[in-house]
Amino acid sequence: MQLLTTAEAADYLKLSERKLYELVAEQRIPCTKATGKWLFPRAELDRWVLAGLSRPPGLLPPIPPAIVGGSHDPLLEWALRESGSGLASLPEGSEAGYRRLLEGEVAMAAIHFHDLEHADADANVATVSREPGLADAVLIGFATREQGLLTAPGNPMELASLADVAGKHARFAMRPGGAGARQLLQALLRRERADLGALVAAEGIAPTGPDIAQAIRAGRADCGIATRSVAIGSGLPFLPLAYEHFDLLMRQRDYFRPPLQAFIALVQSPRLAVRAAELGGLDVAAAGRIRWAP
Repeated sequence: MQLLTTAEAADYLKLSERKLYELVAEQRIPCTKATGKWLFPRAELDRWVLAGLSRPPGLLPPIPPAIVGGSHDPLLEWALRESGSGLASLPEGSEAGYRRLLEGEVAMAAIHFHDLEHADADANVATVSREPGLADAVLIGFATREQGLLTAPGNPMELASLADVAGKHARFAMRPGGAGARQLLQALLRRERADLGALVAAEGIAPTGPDIAQAIRAGRADCGIATRSVAIGSGLPFLPLAYEHFDLLMRQRDYFRPPLQAFIALVQSPRLAVRAAELGGLDVAAAGRIRWAP
């Protein structure tokens, strides 16, 4: 690791030493203190500068790290491991992964958006097709998933719908804002002329489907929305609510790089269908097919 002194860092960044000290005092620049002197890792300074880089429209970001952002799915996690692609997973929800891909922070984003107004709309295609920053992107199908309501073992509150959840004041395990499951919940509530305020939110936020299941099994929540495969894996009752497209968004240039090619090869192999059948609630007939390209 190359460490720069204050004078060297100021010269490297083309700043005065006074301005550099101001940034240090405001904790706005990467630095460390050793034996009473401020030192600046050069690699961290490079990342700090690039983090504030403004790009003209149409200028592509650098090659992204080998990370898959977006939504969580047990079949996707299995495929990433089994493909030997070396791709890491960062499941933060569809919106977060989508934004990271636009910023060049991930190589691929797993998304399952929902249209709050039109139940039958293909929200994934609609979202990416109107984004000017995706002129070089491609949307690949992965699976059609069954989403539904998970309840406690035996469904002791006899929940049969979201209306029951609201009417019986069941504690609902919430997903983060921007998550596809959160959008689905809002869309379903809107169709019943209700909103999130009609539900009793369980304590805390559940980032993924397995977190929903864990909150229910631990007694911290009475129910929540997740896929059938999560319900089967956790041994919880499942009340179907909707089917959705679960797609993979990436830049066309990254599609042809070795990590994504290794992953796509697994997605297009018969092994994916075998695993999908084991997990349940997944249709992978269109896995690996291009669903949208500009």
